[in-house]
Amino acid sequence: MNVQQLEKELWDAADQLRANSKLTAAEYAMPVLGLIFLRHADNRFKAYLPEIEADIPPQVPDSQREYLIRLGFQGKAAIYLPPAARFERIAGLPQGAQVGQAIDTAMDIIEAEYEVLKGALPHGYTAFEPDLLAEIVKIFDRPAIKAATGDVFGRIYEYFLNKFAMSGAQEGGEFFTPPSLVRMIVNVIEPDHGKVLDPACGSAGMFVQTGHFIEDVRHARANDTVTFHGQEKSDSNTKLARMNLVVHGLDASNIRQGNTFYDQIDHLIGQCDFVMANPPFNVDGVDTKKVKPQEDPAGRLPFGLPGTNAKTGAISNANSLWIQYFYAYLNDTGRAGFVMASSASDAGNKDAEIRKQLAKTGHVDAMIAIGNKFFYTRSLPCTLWFFDKGKPEALRDRVLMIDARNVYHVVSARSHVFTDEQLANLTAIVWLYRGEQQKFVELIGRYQRQADDWLATLPERIAADTAAVEALAAPLQAFAAGATLDELNAEQAEEARIDQAALDAFRAELAAVRADRQASDALAAILQASAQARAAISAADLSSHAGQVALQAILDALAPELKATGKLLEARHKQWLKLLDTAEKGLRARLSKSFDGKAAREAKRALLAADSKKDEAPTVRDAVLEALKQAVYFTHQVHWLHSRFPEGRFVDVPGLCRAVPVGDEETRPEGSIAANDWSLTPGRYVGVAPPSAEDEEDFAEKLREVHDELAELNERAVLLAERIAGNFEELLG
Repeated sequence: MNVQQLEKELWDAADQLRANSKLTAAEYAMPVLGLIFLRHADNRFKAYLPEIEADIPPQVPDSQREYLIRLGFQGKAAIYLPPAARFERIAGLPQGAQVGQAIDTAMDIIEAEYEVLKGALPHGYTAFEPDLLAEIVKIFDRPAIKAATGDVFGRIYEYFLNKFAMSGAQEGGEFFTPPSLVRMIVNVIEPDHGKVLDPACGSAGMFVQTGHFIEDVRHARANDTVTFHGQEKSDSNTKLARMNLVVHGLDASNIRQGNTFYDQIDHLIGQCDFVMANPPFNVDGVDTKKVKPQEDPAGRLPFGLPGTNAKTGAISNANSLWIQYFYAYLNDTGRAGFVMASSASDAGNKDAEIRKQLAKTGHVDAMIAIGNKFFYTRSLPCTLWFFDKGKPEALRDRVLMIDARNVYHVVSARSHVFTDEQLANLTAIVWLYRGEQQKFVELIGRYQRQADDWLATLPERIAADTAAVEALAAPLQAFAAGATLDELNAEQAEEARIDQAALDAFRAELAAVRADRQASDALAAILQASAQARAAISAADLSSHAGQVALQAILDALAPELKATGKLLEARHKQWLKLLDTAEKGLRARLSKSFDGKAAREAKRALLAADSKKDEAPTVRDAVLEALKQAVYFTHQVHWLHSRFPEGRFVDVPGLCRAVPVGDEETRPEGSIAANDWSLTPGRYVGVAPPSAEDEEDFAEKLREVHDELAELNERAVLLAERIAGNFEELLG
């Protein structure tokens, strides 16, 4: 399943509501998310239904069967759906039926079944144009949607939250924290037990990612190991959080509405194992009189009130309020991770005093600077803060500073993300800082095994690519051998006739290409080198750093050969496609009885890149180039880590990371946090990375890739223009 294409199709369908109805994005966002909730709930229901029905004896009468099915869903990671709330019933309504009323009824029934969803599900579907709503429901009932698993649907759900945030559908996108930042926070604090609090929970994305972490990394059920506590100011966002948790099979019973500035959760102060949040930045105007208890060491402000506005008396910037709240909710061994405006780590006056007191506790664990374009509704840098009240004594006088502003993957001109590997590599720095070398070794081993997996596919994929080239060569060879000028020039005007020189030139070029052994020799060499590398991987001790380093020398040497092979294959593709183009357009090969046009078209299709926008299946060309690129990619991940941490232990890396001493007010050691006005800005400490040959090579490689891609796009544009012109002539003719 092409999930990205599926997401796009669903979004385009949902966006019809904006284009074809009177509703604004803010008005149709929740109803569309409600439909996704209903579809996902139905998918999960059907996933568990066969197992539950198998436990019901066949002799049980139908009148009792539904009751037993309902009981069977207790304790499952899904909700029971009564018949009238199942998506297939809504999608199967006859033309002209009251679809909006049926959806409203389904929402009512689900809320009646689950108290935690009472008042949380969207209603008012009768306000939609019936035909338009029916069409949207049909789109959500397509086979690919019905076959989507929980993970796929969860991604679709997050995708829609993202898109609505980008469209400004919910208060500037405050309900949604980019998954890259959420995953980074979860990776560092590792929330896997006890009480987990998000006092600015938005759509509960922090909790959903925690659930994924517990299931995928700890191999446990989130509802069995943690208790989620969330607070959110907005009523609509509170409802969204409950829907999001339930749709992922997570407990939503402790999501409450409240303004965290003023509504403290008394029974959780000093009791939480983990706190995670993405609060609103730089809020001013918080009423000092309502912030309670004021400067109470046992309460939420252990380091005192931030600065206030001289005229209004209100708190001028609430960032330091949030920072203290997160700290105060932790128990004696608790960890916190949260997103904060970059300015907060350098703010002056009372904020600086609060930051100094915080740093002196020894509980600031790490600071990670994040670049622009990670948020969907605004382009601003931010910093991830991490507290750990259970830090080992050896690290109490240190803070890990990571400058990740140059680590990102470009999705679009407006959007950056971390790839899975970038997230893992940044997390690996934290592991090494904490002395968890075994995790680092396991990550390196995983990368090297992934490189091996891609190398294993090369023989079959190269053979398929070569077969496609031969399939294209066959009709061209037959044409070159059998074509005559008479048939090529039949009924052609004198000025359009093909001469013998043109046909002879084609035959000579074809013969030269057929005789060229460079490509076949290079492919044989890369297959042999890959086989040797795979043998080395098989023999290597991937459980030790020394074994991995020895193996990596072989993989690093292989990587340039793999890159060169990819370029050679692309050049071979272009060479044969150019010959085909010459035959068909320059020599009118389709007029020749010796030319098999159908075979040529099929072979050509195998050597052209698939169009992802049309959800076309990958071609043999795509497959072999992907294998080569991925083998290089995972080799590069190991190289990135080994080149920075050659001994498999933490070291300061200029431009990337440094373990910075906290210092004290009296001695203020050079380079310490104390000597830098208690700043917690990573860029102030890690310095600038010196230019390296690797950076220059990467830059040159990117330039070459851009140039090659531009050239290929230009070629396609010319072909497309010719095709359009031809079609236009046919219409006129």
